[in-house]
Amino acid sequence: MLLTRNSVTLWYKQTCAVSQDPPSANMKHSMTIDIPQILENANTLFVTMLDHKVLLTLLVTFLALASKYLLVKIVRKRARSKGKDKRDLVNNMKNFLNFLVIVLLLSLWAGELQKFAFSIAAFAVAIVLATREFIQCIIGFFYLASSRPFRIGDWVQVGNVVGEVSETDWIKSTLLEVNIETYEYTGKTLFIPNNAMITSTIKNLNFLKRYATHHFTITRDQSVNPYLFVDELMTNAREYCADFYDVAVRYNQTIERRLDVKIAGPDPHISISTSELGDSQMNIAIFCPTEQAIEIEQKLFKDFMTLWFAAKEPQKQSEDPIVVATGSDRPVAAL
Repeated sequence: MLLTRNSVTLWYKQTCAVSQDPPSANMKHSMTIDIPQILENANTLFVTMLDHKVLLTLLVTFLALASKYLLVKIVRKRARSKGKDKRDLVNNMKNFLNFLVIVLLLSLWAGELQKFAFSIAAFAVAIVLATREFIQCIIGFFYLASSRPFRIGDWVQVGNVVGEVSETDWIKSTLLEVNIETYEYTGKTLFIPNNAMITSTIKNLNFLKRYATHHFTITRDQSVNPYLFVDELMTNAREYCADFYDVAVRYNQTIERRLDVKIAGPDPHISISTSELGDSQMNIAIFCPTEQAIEIEQKLFKDFMTLWFAAKEPQKQSEDPIVVATGSDRPVAAL
């Protein structure tokens, strides 16, 4: 059979068309993701892990701990870079993740726990009595979470202890002890069970953390009239408080507005009284930043002692005996 030019040309075009098919089409077909198959494999893996609850429990716990560590690290890093206090957010994140893990584990082991509860029904009362303190602590945690008497970073007084709230969890609250007399940290860490938060009075001292009405008393004998230098001490106190007076006024007004009460300050106040032994007492109150309270107190102490001894010196000289001497070196009489 003879091949004509037209037939050869047609055969050549068909061959080129077949050989020049875009390779991307074949690659796209070969790289297509089979989503139903992946879902089926994931479902099979999940069912298999449900049959191995111990392994799944370890995996959930590990993922929760890793997530908590990473989130806390990220939040603290951003807080340090911005100079903000995010301890309250960190604490809430920890408690939420702990709650989520407990819910997941309880749902995972619900069947086994139900069987276990039926098997020890006779010992339920004994178990409750043995763990009642822990149950009370958990109830105390829900009480703190619902009523919110304080936040992380607040200064609180629980019973006779004062401290800054550092962390709270299901069982305890952690406080950094504060000496309320000097407004300084003592370096001690207090761990208070949450059930104590229900039975004890909680005093929120957060307004004392930045500014406080600092009271102190100076006691001396009655040989000098303390009213002689009250005005000068008042002038000195105003001078020592002049640098932060405007801020103190605004902070004082903020406290009064939030508490809806009238509090002392921001002007210094000095009053005179007597002790049980009859000594003179000068009572001084200044509204100032907590970190400057002791410094200003020492300055006013110094001013008071300087004025008191200056007023005491003339009296001492007038009370010295006058010695009358004769021709000999031995004194004869003292007037």
